[in-house]
Amino acid sequence: MNHQILKQNIELAATSVGTTWPLYSFVTSNPLSGYEKQNFKTACLNAYQKTGNLALPDAHFFKDALQTNLLNSSQLAEILKTHQYSGNIDRYFEEIKELKSKSNLNKTQAVDQVLVKWMSVFLDEGLADWEMPNKEKGFYAAWKSLAKYDANLNISKSFNFPKDSISAIEKFTNDISTNEQVKIFEKHFASLHGWVGFLKYRQENTTEWFKKFPFPLADYLAVRILISYFLKVSLPSNFYLTESEQKVFNVSIDCLKAIEDAWQNKMVYQLNLAASNPIQKNEPIDVQLVFCIDTRSELIRRNIEIAGNYETYGYAGFFGIAMDYEDAFSGIKRKSCPPILASAYKVTEEGNIEEENNFKKLKKQHKRSSFKNYFLKRMKNILPSAFGFVEGAGLVYGFQLVKRSFFFKKDHQKDIKYLETTCKTKVEHANDASELSLDERVQIVKSAFDLMGWKKFADLVVFAGHASKTANNPFASSLDCGACAASPGRHNARLIAQLANQTEVRKALLTKHQIKLENNTLFIGAEHNTTTDEISLFDGDAPIKFEAKIKALKSDLKIAQKTATLERLGKSNSVNLAYRKSSDWSETRPEWGLAKNAGFIIGPRALTQNMNLESECFLHSYDWKKDEDGTALNAILNGPMVVTQWINNHYYFSTVNNANYGSGSKITLNIVGKFGVVQGNGGDLKTGLPLQSVKQSDENYYHKPQRLSVFINAPKQLINSLLNNNPNLKKLIENEWIHLLAIDPLHNNKVDKYVAENKWNNLSAT
Repeated sequence: MNHQILKQNIELAATSVGTTWPLYSFVTSNPLSGYEKQNFKTACLNAYQKTGNLALPDAHFFKDALQTNLLNSSQLAEILKTHQYSGNIDRYFEEIKELKSKSNLNKTQAVDQVLVKWMSVFLDEGLADWEMPNKEKGFYAAWKSLAKYDANLNISKSFNFPKDSISAIEKFTNDISTNEQVKIFEKHFASLHGWVGFLKYRQENTTEWFKKFPFPLADYLAVRILISYFLKVSLPSNFYLTESEQKVFNVSIDCLKAIEDAWQNKMVYQLNLAASNPIQKNEPIDVQLVFCIDTRSELIRRNIEIAGNYETYGYAGFFGIAMDYEDAFSGIKRKSCPPILASAYKVTEEGNIEEENNFKKLKKQHKRSSFKNYFLKRMKNILPSAFGFVEGAGLVYGFQLVKRSFFFKKDHQKDIKYLETTCKTKVEHANDASELSLDERVQIVKSAFDLMGWKKFADLVVFAGHASKTANNPFASSLDCGACAASPGRHNARLIAQLANQTEVRKALLTKHQIKLENNTLFIGAEHNTTTDEISLFDGDAPIKFEAKIKALKSDLKIAQKTATLERLGKSNSVNLAYRKSSDWSETRPEWGLAKNAGFIIGPRALTQNMNLESECFLHSYDWKKDEDGTALNAILNGPMVVTQWINNHYYFSTVNNANYGSGSKITLNIVGKFGVVQGNGGDLKTGLPLQSVKQSDENYYHKPQRLSVFINAPKQLINSLLNNNPNLKKLIENEWIHLLAIDPLHNNKVDKYVAENKWNNLSAT
């Protein structure tokens, strides 16, 4: 077979597996992203056939829906009747439980065990002191040079390994058709979909580790096929539901749809549909604050608005800047924009002239800290000192353990504030390190104003990125900003504030775009710590005339933190409890993250003002009147909406099948190679969130697994036009991965739900 065709078949088969992001950049994404061209129901069935992993909510979810009136017994009885289910409602619940508890024996466990051992060693990113030999030659070549020493494989001395991975695959699959070949590759990929997903991440993002130690998907297939050959293990057949199980599956999907419909109707009833314009205040706004669209922002925004004369906006937390951020001291570079965007810019820190000495001190502190960590690791791991060092240092480590267990650090933001006052952000093009032109800087700022429909500016404007501060948490990055590829959003916030303050940018905004910024308007960056609801302002360079206003804002932000944490945690000492959760190394649930996410509202704040959305909705500011051609809305649909769909699907699958699409309990997880986690001492790399992030207990959900409902305050004809120009988005909606609803301002904000082919059903009257 032609090698090029073989490579194409490998790439085609790999689309059936989602991407597994590393722990240090744990982007929440759809594990069934390769199936998105199929209907949601069909995709879940096809994934089950290949993997045996069922993606249905538990019976508890449907029982809770009956109790909360999101589903009623007559609806459920009608659904049972539609699918010719012979049992009653109680029997249906029993059969869901039986179906969910059904276990499928892994017939390739012996192959998985050997392959995972080799992959763990090869892919290690600095956790182990001793590296696998010949890694620079690639996985297949390195494994081939050592495989004969693996007693598990019992390889004959006369066996001649094919020269490369493609030749090895060809040797074992040359006599079968292309379609059969793709199916076989899909089965091999599905057997360890977590590990394969991580290989896809390395390859698609051309990471430094991939460039130094290549591991293409062909190498995985070749080694797996050879190990299967040596162990005499054949591929298992597909998994199928029985006729009765298929009926239970069909009923469950329809019940899920009914619950989602009821939730949408509840939202239509709650929204301020009569308010098409911002709520007017007599006095000028003191401060405008821009937060990420993250569901956790809704709580703090509402409490800030109550605390004073403030106006809040929602905008994707990367603030429209497609950038990578390079740490000024370690040199480590991280993506800080949605994964679907290529990074156009690189941002780092440079010392302020007046703070040059302090900047040098920070660098020295980082070098000393890095050496200390390196030295301690070497002392613990090298053979001559390992035992003596561990015994001798026991008392010191014991004291530290007691300190971390009973005393918590409150000021998480001290280092951030010090860095901000000592440094300023430096931005350049990612490809050639050249400076940004004036037009580029103007466009970044203008795009932010356009997407939010900004008309008037207060004297003080705050762009607040967000991050989460937790201790001993492998999944810490999953709590950071999803729009920043699981990185903190503060770097983006500081940069856009810096650009908006530049005199030449303001002049260009006025002369070219008729956007007038008063000379006394100051933009500053900030960071919202979602674990404690503390907001730190980066106001080190603020002119003295803003001192009183900033001081008053900081005071009100502390009040908002207290009321927000009280509402979230339900304890009188809520602020201290939040700090405790943030610092406690034994805390398995420092915060709930984006659990409960169910909706995405694109429109003015007036639609949701003074409403408690219970952290169920992403909120993006938008004014259709300032977007006649739909440019801004198109950007929102193709960027933030896609990211929120990823997040929603990730939480859905992590909840309904936590063992296979999530990570299981944190208590029994182990970190492998610094990039991932496994349950126990091996097995597949875990792709989703741990049990403690989505469940209140082993049985009861905290996150309610339902597909995202997107509400857009814009004319239906505009939305239709945009969908017709974006066939992939249109297919995503028509395949029921998300639900789309229009709040049409040209028809008194009547709410219609998109069905298919530009057809809508009215919801306002239901």
